[in-house]
Amino acid sequence: MPSDPRHHLGRLGERLAEEHFARLGFHALDRNHRTRFGELDLVLFDGRTLVFAEVKTRRAGARGEGAPWEALHERKRRQVRRMARAYLVERPGRPVAAEIRFDAVGVVIDARGRLARLDHLEAAF
Repeated sequence: MPSDPRHHLGRLGERLAEEHFARLGFHALDRNHRTRFGELDLVLFDGRTLVFAEVKTRRAGARGEGAPWEALHERKRRQVRRMARAYLVERPGRPVAAEIRFDAVGVVIDARGRLARLDHLEAAF
């Protein structure tokens, strides 16, 4: 586990987001997949839809606790799309999907390290 508290918080948020997607019928194909353009947080599939999920985790009461899509400015959206294209090329054995979607998940963790809020925006960009 990373020793940097921000990495620990981010990994916790990604795990909670993955559990949320599992309840929706998705399974993770990849977590923290590195491409030459950056890292994809979660790549998920439900038998029909391939989802590239960008997860933003914050502590309750921290600055910048707003909705996750606030951090998804145009430059970040372009980067995630580039990473997704690279993933599709690099993973020839991946499942064939009828749909591809880019979701944003915002996770807020309370002072005790528990989930305070999870916001999921389907087709965020």
